[in-house]
Amino acid sequence: MPEAPVFTLRARLTEGPVGQTLIGQTWPMLGGLLAMVLLALADAFFVGRLGTRELAAMSFTFPVTMVVTSVAVGLGAGASSVVARTVGGGESARVRRLCTDALLLALVLVGLLIAVGVATIDPLFSALGAGPDLLPLIRRYMEIWYIAMVFLIVPMVGNGLLRAIGSARTAGGIMVLAAVINVVLDPLLIFGLGGFPRLEIEGAAYATLISRFMSLLAALGMLGGYHRMLTWRPPSLRELWISWRAMLWIGVPAAATQAIVPLAQGLLTRLMAGHGPEAVAAWGVSIRIEALAVLVFMALATAIAPFAGQNGAAGRYDRVHRALVLGRRFSLVWGVGAWAGLALAGATLAGVFNDHPAVIDQVSGYFRIVPLGYGFLGLATVVASTFNGLGLPMAATALSLARVFGLIVPLAWMGDGLAGVEGVFAGVALANVGAGLLAWPWARRQCQVQRRRKRA
Repeated sequence: MPEAPVFTLRARLTEGPVGQTLIGQTWPMLGGLLAMVLLALADAFFVGRLGTRELAAMSFTFPVTMVVTSVAVGLGAGASSVVARTVGGGESARVRRLCTDALLLALVLVGLLIAVGVATIDPLFSALGAGPDLLPLIRRYMEIWYIAMVFLIVPMVGNGLLRAIGSARTAGGIMVLAAVINVVLDPLLIFGLGGFPRLEIEGAAYATLISRFMSLLAALGMLGGYHRMLTWRPPSLRELWISWRAMLWIGVPAAATQAIVPLAQGLLTRLMAGHGPEAVAAWGVSIRIEALAVLVFMALATAIAPFAGQNGAAGRYDRVHRALVLGRRFSLVWGVGAWAGLALAGATLAGVFNDHPAVIDQVSGYFRIVPLGYGFLGLATVVASTFNGLGLPMAATALSLARVFGLIVPLAWMGDGLAGVEGVFAGVALANVGAGLLAWPWARRQCQVQRRRKRA
């Protein structure tokens, strides 16, 4: 029996005013990402009630969990870019095959990641600076978290596919669903409320596992049921390789781009570990609160990638350039506002998570300094996402490499030697400014080059 028509043949992101189109794609993702960040804050809040050791242990896990999440984000970006450009180029009949092959690829990768992750918990976190007193806590959390990866990566890839066809509302709704379930389960499983067993730090991991499983069911239901974007026809090896190669061409560099940041966070966590567990706890609290402040940049980036993909494939580079101009203006304005708000509220926010005076003082210092570079960080994030959407993953990776290893790591290391913890903060802020100044002219040149190639 022939398969039903694909969900949509219309490249909706190539139509309408650029600003309105971006807003329509950004706000649902902002809601979904906001829910996920609030979830991370809730985890830190509830675990922080157990004590500073538990909060420090979870802070050590943050860079590693972000690296794994980056694999999911990268694979989702690769699938989204390929599908968006397929729709924009008028080849939507291939969408169902591409979407199904993307989920198969996700399952293969997650199996490999689980095996490697469980086998390397102790040596990896020892290398990050975790002491023997924290390793048992970290192990209890991460053994469960790694198993839950299958319920993290597959739904995130599915969300990327939904964004590629312009269905950002569905993608954002699934993220909100997962976050709500997780926040509800956190206190029940961590503290043993409502008749549940008291699992402490393991409870946070189990809450993540259950909520991710529910998001997996929702994503598969929307992809395979409502939108009819999946096929039960087994692919030939040639078809599978063609699909996987196209996705990995974008996905591997995109994952590397995403993973670069948490890898840098791991190196910076190692620097902070030299200043004691209170400094590590403060660092963990700061980057979780920071995620809330810069969330809008991530939402805009997830919206602009499929926008650039559809419009680039259709030859509408005027719309891509206009989107970049609007992204630059918004990023700089939002950055100034975020710095002002966090500089004033840093101590109050820190006290919500931990009442240790040293932790509060260092979180306050973080938010007096680091947010000065937020606007430029937003610009660099939007540009990198645009590169991925246009099918230029190496440019996005090069930009992130320059920001992290050319700027953040050396400047933070020098700042640590010169001024300790506050020197690290200053190095991060200066690095973000430099990245934004590099990204903008690079993006303009790439748009010009791609426009000439399309005309040729």
